[in-house]
Amino acid sequence: MDKNTLEFITYCISKLAQQLNLSQQDVYRRLKSSGILYDYMIPSYDVLHTFGSKYLMNDLISFMQEKGVLEK
Repeated sequence: MDKNTLEFITYCISKLAQQLNLSQQDVYRRLKSSGILYDYMIPSYDVLHTFGSKYLMNDLISFMQEKGVLEK
């Protein structure tokens, strides 16, 4: 993983933690266990990093709900 991707992932985890009122460790665990981190966020970095923060957070939250790691 290159520096830009790592910074993007760190940013997303931090913003999700704030928005969901969860710890960053909990968000990371949920993203990792659901496959969202390694099967979606990292491979799709080139596209995802171009989205606005609000859209990106809504997308990730919806995906977390779909994967069952976050209640609807």
